[in-house]
Parts: sequence; structure tokens; C-alpha cells
Amino acid sequence: MEGWLVLTSARMSLMPRIERALLSVTDKTGILAFARKLHDMGVELISTGGTAKLLRENQIPVREVAEITGFPEMLDGRVKTIHPRIAGGILAIRDNAEHMRALSEHGIPAIQMVVVNLYEFEKFAEKPGVSREELIENIDIGGPTMIRAAAKNFQDVAVIVSPSQYEPVLQEMEEHEGGLSSSTHWRLAQQAFLRTAAYDQAVSARLLQIGEDEDRAPEELPASLHIVANRTAALRYGENPHQKAALYSFRNGGVAGAEQLQGKELSYNNLVDLDAAWQLVQEFEGAAAVIIKHTNPCGCAEQNTLAEAYSKALEADPVSAFGGVLAFNRELDKATASEVSKLFVEAIAAPAFSDDALSVLSSKKNLRLVKVSVSEKPELVLKSISGGVLAQTADVAPLDRASLRVTTVRPPTADEMRALLFGWKVCKHVKSNAIVYARAGQSVSVGAGQMSRVDSVKVGAMKAVLPLSGTVLASDAFFPFPDGVEEAAKHGITAVIQPGGSVRDEEVIAAANRLDLAMVFTGVRHFRH
Repeated sequence: MEGWLVLTSARMSLMPRIERALLSVTDKTGILAFARKLHDMGVELISTGGTAKLLRENQIPVREVAEITGFPEMLDGRVKTIHPRIAGGILAIRDNAEHMRALSEHGIPAIQMVVVNLYEFEKFAEKPGVSREELIENIDIGGPTMIRAAAKNFQDVAVIVSPSQYEPVLQEMEEHEGGLSSSTHWRLAQQAFLRTAAYDQAVSARLLQIGEDEDRAPEELPASLHIVANRTAALRYGENPHQKAALYSFRNGGVAGAEQLQGKELSYNNLVDLDAAWQLVQEFEGAAAVIIKHTNPCGCAEQNTLAEAYSKALEADPVSAFGGVLAFNRELDKATASEVSKLFVEAIAAPAFSDDALSVLSSKKNLRLVKVSVSEKPELVLKSISGGVLAQTADVAPLDRASLRVTTVRPPTADEMRALLFGWKVCKHVKSNAIVYARAGQSVSVGAGQMSRVDSVKVGAMKAVLPLSGTVLASDAFFPFPDGVEEAAKHGITAVIQPGGSVRDEEVIAAANRLDLAMVFTGVRHFRH
């Protein structure tokens, strides 16, 4: 709920004091302290069964909704607050004489505050094996109705939808004799409509995954795309200083939900590079380190220790690594931090940082340290185009070693195969056309983003700092001509991994045989645009 409330000055427009509040919450966090403070301010409390029971057990005076409506909760709790004596008290416009006459005629008490949070459908929907009937029963009806009614009548009713709002609301009420400003009423209403929109989106998205036949596989690409994300940071600018930018989070882990432990504020480009680094380093089970520059890896390694991995990643391209972004798939330890501290880098992502590592890096005040948690599940990958949005499932297809097809006379040796599999993982995260020279557990050089594949081969060789003789070559898509393989062979490679699928595959295979190279086809392409 970041940025939801701005306390105004003494000259702000104040609404009348709050005399009556309706409380109905699923999440009971902080509700007792909040309700007690409202009572101390002279606010009459109205509540539904579960919340009312909790308040009474804690000696906080409260009136049951049923006392006002004249009807008990019914239909297994499906009907609690849906009644004219509740809706009228929320929706009546106080400046409208006819509205107020109707309240008086029917004995309906005016309600100035509605405090509601909803059944936790989103969490419930993630439970394995949950049935359609269970999902339906956990759809809140009365809660969204009250929230929307209060938000619609925001000029007369303050609506609170999250425990995070309790403290600032109480503070403002204390400072202004039990009232809230008109601007606070408005901001609360905006957040209320955001909440009901997000709730409806979560319900509709989940139910769209289920047909009349509950055994139907979930629909990966929905018929309608609803994007609801909270702005968690306003960035100084975008890719360039003349562009505005902000960070929005789906609250689903990953870099967008990371905790910054140290350093200057993160920039747009920092976040893009951190995400590229984090996605690549997650490919490895062993201790791995990645160095990213402009979204492409200039160094990547998987070794026995994190310090060794970082050293191997750095030696592949120490010039490009200057000012880069790093990611590790283990807790960053003191030994690795000590090595990292010798190089100027912009940001580091890791699942954790040891106290000793933090102490070592604390002298670099501007260095951004980011603690990242793994995303809960693969998300749709979205890309804006003029007039719309492209969506695709995440590129998480694992390489099935059993499905690799050796196409050359000579099969790869065991060491070559280890290098090929490593290079393939790195190549997947390089901008197309992508070429990676690699050894087992270490990238040696990268050719990225060229318009022709043979040029990527040449760029990778040109940039090489380490010897290329004895390395293997990974290509994210097929070689359309033999020239790419022939060019790589000039620099001493011994084996190639590529998807295959070109109309000239046989020519490429023949060239590999002639050059005594081993070649395997994956059958899977990894373009990255």
C-alpha cells in the first residue's frame, strides 16, 4: 500500500468527525488495537459475527450487524451485510436532504467508516487439489460490496482495506478531532477500488483455468489479460534521463520484490540487468556466478565454491565486467565478497549475504546489494508493442540430455559434453544471434546480438581474452550455412551444440565431420529478442 496516504496541512479540508464504523475483517492483524482506539475516540463500532466475537472477547463494545438489520447471518454466512439498513447507512449522501430523510424514516444509522478486508481467495486458490466448489465458497461477496459502496460515497465515508492503513488513519484522526481530510477520503477510495479490481482479477483468472470438466488442463494464455501490479518505487528516470520510469511488483518474489540491503537507489537499467543476471544464475545447481553488462553475460561460471565461480567468470572478460552487475545462486560469503570488492560493479544480487560479506562490502557505500527470493512460479513474459502487448510463457524448457542427437561421426567426449551443456545454459540468456565459447563450468567468450550468426561467431572470437583452443561452441538457433562452424573451427573449437532444423543441416554436419568436430542437436531453440 506504498504511497497511499499523504497527510495534509492544517489548512486541509476536514470532513465531519467519524461517529460510527463498520468492521468486518478476515485478516485480524492489528484490528484489536485499531478498534480499541476508535472506541476511545467515541466511535460506535458495528461488526459481523467473527470480528464482533473477537472484539467482545477483548472487552471492546460492539453492536452486531444483525441487531441493525433485524436478520441473523444466514446461508452458512453467505448473507451478513447485504441489507438496506447497512447499504443505506453507507451510500446515503449527507448533503442530500431526501437521502437523509430516508435514513431517518427507516431508522438507518449513518456509517462514516467501513473497515473491510476480504476472504484470502488468492492464497486459497494456490492450494494443490482445490476444487471448483471450494473456490466458489471462498469468493467474498459482502466484502467487495461494502468496499465499493463506501468508495463510491467517499466524500462521506472513509474506507479502509488493509491493516497497513490503520496507524496513519488513527494518527490523522487524533490530530484533527476524529475527522479525516477530504484528500485522505479520496486516496482511501482509490486504494479501495484498486483492491476490489485486483480481487476480481484474481477470481476471474483462476476460474478461467477451470472448465465444466475440472480435469481440464489450466489455460496458460488467458482469453483476457488483466495486469494489476503495485507501484513499489518511483525511479529517477528510465533507460535514458529524458524517460520517466517506475517499478511495479506482482508481489511474487524475483527481482521486483527484492530487498535492497545497501547502496544507491536502483535505476531502471540496474533492475533490467539484475533480472538478466538472476535468471541466468538460477540455471545452475552448483555454486555459480554471473557478470552482466547491458543484459548480456560477459562472464559466467559454475565451480566448487562461489569464490572460484566468480574468479572464473571474471577472467573471461575483465574489461567488460567493469561497471557490471553480478548475481550469485548461493549466500555471498566473505571470501567471494573480498574478491568482488576489488572490482567496480553497480549491483549484486544473491539469495542471501553473510554478515562478514556485508562487512567487507560496507565500505562501498554506493554498491547496491539486493537480496532476491525465487519467484513462486513461472510468469507470463510481457512485451509492449504499439497498440498492445505480447504475452508468452517463460522460456523454462529444460534440456533433456536423453533427447540430444549426435549428428557427427565423432561423438563428444565426456568433458566436451559437460562443456556443451554448460554453454547451452549460458547461450539461452544471450541476445540473439547468440554464440558462446565455453569450457566445462566456464564461459570463455560471448558473441551477442549480431545480425548474422557468422558475425556473432567472429565477434565472440575477437573479444576472447582466454585461449579458444579446446573450447566448445553453443548457438541459440541453427546455423543456416556451414560458414559459422567453419569460422569457429579456425579458432580451435572441438564441439558444437545447436538446435538443428536448417534446410542446410546436412551441409553443416558435413563441414563438422570434415573438421573432426563433434556436434549435437537439441531440437530446442532459445531466441532472445
